[in-house]
Parts: sequence; structure tokens; C-alpha cells
Amino acid sequence: MSMAPVRRRQRTKMRSIFGAVTMLVLAVALAPRAFAQIGSARYGSIIVDARTGNVLSSVNPDELRHPASLTKMMTLYMLFEALRDRRVSLDQLVPISAHAASMAPTKLGLMPSSRLTVQEAILGLVTKSANDAAAALSELMGGSEDRFAQMMTLRARALGMSRTTFRNASGLPDPDQTTTARDLAVLARRLIADFPGYYGYFSTPSFTYHRQVIYNHDHLLESYPGADGLKTGYTEASGYNLTTSAARGGVRLVGVVLGAKSGGERDLHMAALLDQGFEQMDVPISRREARTARQLPSLVSTAQAATLPATAPHRYGVQVGV
Repeated sequence: MSMAPVRRRQRTKMRSIFGAVTMLVLAVALAPRAFAQIGSARYGSIIVDARTGNVLSSVNPDELRHPASLTKMMTLYMLFEALRDRRVSLDQLVPISAHAASMAPTKLGLMPSSRLTVQEAILGLVTKSANDAAAALSELMGGSEDRFAQMMTLRARALGMSRTTFRNASGLPDPDQTTTARDLAVLARRLIADFPGYYGYFSTPSFTYHRQVIYNHDHLLESYPGADGLKTGYTEASGYNLTTSAARGGVRLVGVVLGAKSGGERDLHMAALLDQGFEQMDVPISRREARTARQLPSLVSTAQAATLPATAPHRYGVQVGV
């Protein structure tokens, strides 16, 4: 009797065992990263169809979270309204007060009594998430940052952001500055729909200010096909936040991820959520993207099963805007 069939069966069995062990090792390696994010009391996410607002997936979408630099989306919404109504212009000079100059990093390093243009301030917000430029814009439009924050809150409620309260224009730590994943998705959709002529600022890869090249903190602009904005954010209390819009095959999705453990984790998770959303909308994705999306259902189930408090612990680090 030939031993060849026996050897083939043995080789096949060994390959199966090796494959199973490899999958187990990968699962163990990936599990801590996924659990660290989704098990966090700061976590929340939502993916919506930008055109209709239909929710494709969500976890804790209405739980209160700290927006960090996603706050600047509202500051820019207010500014785009002022530009549309010709209350300000792109080349208008924005005075820098001592208050604005004193903002914590990240910042452009603006000095008291100096000036920059409205357009430079916009570019500072969308790329470096400059807190000094955000404060300066708030004073230009509201007279003071406190008053402007009140204006932001009232406008947010008028847009349908029913659970959002702003206390400043930058997202620097404040225990009373809160929002939800759903509210941020509403804001992102309105920025896209209401200001198509200004929305392109969010995809700016870099700009030069005082001979310094400043690069955009949003790495999905380069790494995720179809992504064209919106905003990153971080504080110790919020974790790593991200709002993203991506368009493929005539479909545009808006995603919000709040409370990730790191910037890299946040970006990978957003990519997986968007992949799954595009699949639900019957938009073809590549094999690589499909593999990422298939990892997601178990992660979402874990998050839905978790019991998370409504607000994050009141520990506030410096806003770094990444």
C-alpha cells in the first residue's frame, strides 16, 4: 500500500492545525486593543447616510461625551454662516487678544496684539486644531468667548443637536462642555449640506504659516479611500475622537468615534465602521477593506452589551487636537 495518501492527509491536518493556531494568536493580539476602546466609559459611535440621515450603526449614540476639538466644527459652522452672510470676509484681519494668545497647545503661537486673516484662522483650525485661533475667532464673532459659546449652544439646538452644550470655542477641557455622537453627526451633515463651498477646507493636507509647514492631524485623509474631512480631537477626559466623512460610489457616509484609547486605534476603528457602512449601502469595497469590516460585528456586539456611564470621569488633560 502506498504511503502517499497518508502523508497528504497528515500534511493537510498539520496545515489546518497551523491555520487555527495562527487565527487564535491574531485574535488574542487584536482583542486587547478592541476591548480597550469599546470597554471604555468614554466610547460612543455612529455611522449615518449623509444624504438621508439614516443610521447604519451606532453604539451609545446619545450618551453624553466631551467633544474635545470636535468643538471646532461648531466654531467653523458659525464662521461659515458669517462668511455666507458677509458679516466677515476671508481676508479680514482677526485681532489676537491676550486671552486668545494664552490658550494651551495645540496652537499657532499667536502673540497678543498681532493679527491673522480669517482664512489663516480656518486653516489653523482644520489642520493643527489651533486653540488660539479658535478663541480669536470667537471674540471676533461674539465679542467674548463666553458669549460666543452661548451663541454656539443656541445655534446647535436650532440645528437639532438637543444634547449639546458648549462652554468654549476650542474644546479645551470644561466639565460642562458635552455632546453626543448623534449630535456630532448632525453637525457634520449640516456642514457638508449647508456650506459646500467651504467644506473643502476640511480636506486641506497642509498649509504654510510664517514659513512653517503645518500638516493636517486627520490621517484618514491619506489612508482611507474617499475620506475628505472632518475633524480630530483629544483630551484626557474625552479620549481620542474623530468625525469623518467619506464618499464612494455616489454614497456619502458620516462617522463619529468617541473615546478611543489612541489615535491609531481610533483611525482603524473608524475605517472598519465606514467599511461596514458602505457594505450595508451595497457599495463595493476591496478585499483588504472587506477583511477589516468582517472583524467589526463582534466588536459592536461587545460594545452594545457593555454598561457605560452617561459621562466620562472628570479628569482633564491638555487639549492636543490629534
